[in-house]
Amino acid sequence: MATSKAGNGRRIRAVSVAAAILMAPVLPATACGSGAKPGAAPTGSAARTGSGSPSPTGGAAGGASGTASGRAPSPHPTPTGTAATVPQPTTGCGACPLPGGSSGARVTVSVYFLHGEKVSPGHRLATGPATAGAVMRQLLAGPNTVEAAAGRTSTIPAGTALLDLDIEGGLATVDLSGRFASGGGTLSMRARLAQVLFTLTRFQDVHSVAFRLDGRPATVLGGEGIVVDHPLTRAQFEDLAPAVLIEAPAVGGRADGVLRVEGSANTFEAVFGLTVTDSAGRVLVVQRVMASSGTGTRGTFDVTLRYSAPTGGSGTLTAFHYSAKDGRRVVVDTVPVVFSG
Repeated sequence: MATSKAGNGRRIRAVSVAAAILMAPVLPATACGSGAKPGAAPTGSAARTGSGSPSPTGGAAGGASGTASGRAPSPHPTPTGTAATVPQPTTGCGACPLPGGSSGARVTVSVYFLHGEKVSPGHRLATGPATAGAVMRQLLAGPNTVEAAAGRTSTIPAGTALLDLDIEGGLATVDLSGRFASGGGTLSMRARLAQVLFTLTRFQDVHSVAFRLDGRPATVLGGEGIVVDHPLTRAQFEDLAPAVLIEAPAVGGRADGVLRVEGSANTFEAVFGLTVTDSAGRVLVVQRVMASSGTGTRGTFDVTLRYSAPTGGSGTLTAFHYSAKDGRRVVVDTVPVVFSG
């Protein structure tokens, strides 16, 4: 393993990380090998990256699956799309070999922002082999202009710097500048923790995240007293994930008649719906979907929507479910898409 010294004298152990979100196979969805975390990017057994300047690149990609229906889904529809049976919090096939994933290949990585009070992924194009540190710097740079226009925000304070990042034994230990803990109440503090946690746990070998601030182990975050003296997992932040978390397409993804939609869901009986509408609100497709699990357990899904798309303009991909309490339709996430014709 090669080592080098950063300008500040910190030793850096660089291990390649290929992050793949949109490389999952077409339906029927399958797990990517026994015990693999769907949607995560492979890492080495240990990785360390030092500080560096943010260098975000924009990018979004469309995805795929399903059939059209002229009616809205019923509260208990017959499932038409299923996904991997492993109920992991992420999706895709990041553990599978990446076609052309060698040095110089372009890969898609995810960073997590907020849409309202829930996490929402943004896609970035990176030149492989990418590192977890490079992805973290993309996160710290914040939403791009397209994402910001679509209501994506970040609670991570501007000016927060990545000082160090070590990945070993399934644990990512991230060292951020003290700026990370400045300002905001309980929701803001938990949201920024979730942004980092969701971003790093997209990597295959990362299952939990420990935080350090200015080189010292973090114990309590902010004046609200959020305890962070132990490794954190996604399960502890389930309340900050939408009932249907769309991992692909991202904001601004192309939706030209065949749209692959991947993500995870935790809905009543694992059932929910997807719709695509044009800029005038005309419904182009309605799709019933069943995730691999639900009703308290987050499952995965991978479906392909097929429809007659406009020759240009914009539209919206909407995820919704029906309330188990009163049958009311509940919209849980929206993703702006474009029709290029």
